[in-house]
Amino acid sequence: MTTVKEIPAKLVAELRAKTGAGMMDCKKALEEAGGDMAKAEDILRVKYAGKADKRAAKAAGEGLIESYVHFNGKVGVLVELNCETDFVARTDDFRQLAKDVALQIASAKPVAVRVEDLPPEVVERERRIYEAQVIEQKKPENIRAKIVDGMLKKYYEESVLLEQKFIKDDKQTIGDLVRALAAKTGEKVEVRRFARFELGGV
Repeated sequence: MTTVKEIPAKLVAELRAKTGAGMMDCKKALEEAGGDMAKAEDILRVKYAGKADKRAAKAAGEGLIESYVHFNGKVGVLVELNCETDFVARTDDFRQLAKDVALQIASAKPVAVRVEDLPPEVVERERRIYEAQVIEQKKPENIRAKIVDGMLKKYYEESVLLEQKFIKDDKQTIGDLVRALAAKTGEKVEVRRFARFELGGV
């Protein structure tokens, strides 16, 4: 086992933001990996999977409902953002995330929070359309399935909130923002549901 004497706090924080694991778990993994970030991620996945599962199973019963109305008064959003404790729900970081998610919903028009929230019939309809498109475009048969999967992935990135690129920083997704706050607070953080209203729209 390779170890290093001192792991920089910045490296520990970076690993925590990427994985959502606890600070001490991240530090131990980095020590075992000799400071190698990729190896440390693998160690966390193997050794601390049980802890991550327990965290994921915890109830996020606190939080807040954030509202946003666009300046023209024609688009409005309500979003429920949850965490485990009222203490975290009151923090500036949590409130800012709620505001950012509401703004994202107003601007990017997602249709679901998670991929698994999409109705199966909607996903199947999209897949059929993409399959017909690649046939129409006369793509080689041996790569059609891969192309369709790529098109479906793009659909998710455009239509599913947690998969969408953050409108203020396209290097991050909304899912990345949620995971980063969960890592920072040590609590489960999740977007439970949202509603978007548009005057004269659907």
